[in-house]
Amino acid sequence: MEAAGAPPPPAAIDKDDDGRPKRQGTVWSAAAHVITGVIGSGVLSLAWSFAQLGWIAGPIVLLIFAYLTYYTSALLADCYRFPDPTTGKRNYRYKDAVKVTLGEVELWLCALAQYSNLAATAVGYTVTGALSMAAIARANCFHTKGSKALGCGVSVNLYVTAFGLIQLVFSQIPNFHELWWLSYLATAMSFTYSTIVLVLGLAKLIGIPGGLVTTPAQKTWAVFQALGNVAFAYSFSMILIEIQDTLRSTPPENKTMKKATLVGVLATTAFYMSIACVNYAAFGDSAPGNLLSQGFEKPYWLIDFSNACIVLHLVGAYQVYSQPLFDFVEAWALEKWPHSALNTTHKIKLLHWRYSTTLFRLVWRSLFVIATTVIAMAIPFFNDVLGLLGAMGFWPLTVYFPIQMHIKQAQIKTWSMRWLKLQAISAFCLVISIAAGIGSIEGIYQDLKAYTPFHANF
Repeated sequence: MEAAGAPPPPAAIDKDDDGRPKRQGTVWSAAAHVITGVIGSGVLSLAWSFAQLGWIAGPIVLLIFAYLTYYTSALLADCYRFPDPTTGKRNYRYKDAVKVTLGEVELWLCALAQYSNLAATAVGYTVTGALSMAAIARANCFHTKGSKALGCGVSVNLYVTAFGLIQLVFSQIPNFHELWWLSYLATAMSFTYSTIVLVLGLAKLIGIPGGLVTTPAQKTWAVFQALGNVAFAYSFSMILIEIQDTLRSTPPENKTMKKATLVGVLATTAFYMSIACVNYAAFGDSAPGNLLSQGFEKPYWLIDFSNACIVLHLVGAYQVYSQPLFDFVEAWALEKWPHSALNTTHKIKLLHWRYSTTLFRLVWRSLFVIATTVIAMAIPFFNDVLGLLGAMGFWPLTVYFPIQMHIKQAQIKTWSMRWLKLQAISAFCLVISIAAGIGSIEGIYQDLKAYTPFHANF
């Protein structure tokens, strides 16, 4: 018989309340995951977005999206546990929270929206990473042969393939819990290239050039697309629950996640506003869609270093967004074929490195990377792809599901003032997402008219 006040056995100390190994995540590791997910390739298109929206609407739209992202993310953080936000049963995935709160129908809608968007984001990051690699090769050619030299065009497909090969290796990282080091590296890289873009913009700031001549229809499509780009620049809600599942249980996970979200959103908004305003002032209405690959040419070494930072950041961001999808499919396979040799764990030892995997994980993750690589070769359209990704994911995953789950969990009465406020926010964001989607689809249509799939050059 144990004495009163005796410490619990070691096995209990090493486990959380759900019997899983004790989680070690902190506000800083969660903030790193958030920043890795938020500060992505979207930052490079913000000056272009401001050029479409103008000096007044641009900053206002950015601040609105920042506020909405934080507000709905705070609501979503309370859904990690149900029914009580601090003591209820854990939900390990976004779709689990939707299922237990809203039911089976909403679960399937959420799974479709979340996992299709995660896969599409992986394609978008492959495109952007490849373009940054291609920009390095082209810049080196210009540096050697002169800034107006002919024959410095490079095949995008080569660098899409290279990025895919890198992801074949990193995609075998077992789970989200073991991504912390990659997220810290990716966060450092994102702040590095964002700072360089800001400095280069300040150096170029010599006045506001004249505007470009466009038709009213072209301007309308561009404004819609710009809204999608800004939405994409704040897209991380689809991985919030998975990030929260890495956190220590003391203090409560929802409080830690809200702090991490606030840190991430404030840091990224400060960078976004600075970079967008400075580079819009520098380029005017001629601001390029991708600042580093299209906006600056010198100094070559600094541009190359910045693009290398983007590549490193996107290697991490690709994994942060893909891990929830990997986990979902592998959990389904384990439930479907629990005794299959496909799901038997094999231990591998290389020098001092030990690694455990299954045949299913090895094959499935490799096929996923190959698929995203092939699709990226087929549609390497930077701005339009970003806008479409933002439109696809923003309303359902960042706004609709968090609001509906909060209404159910907090038992907010229908037609009360709070209910009306939340529904008005959801309706407003739905309109924005539809407009952004239309603008981006129109942009992709225009690109396809002048492009042969699998033959992109940069």
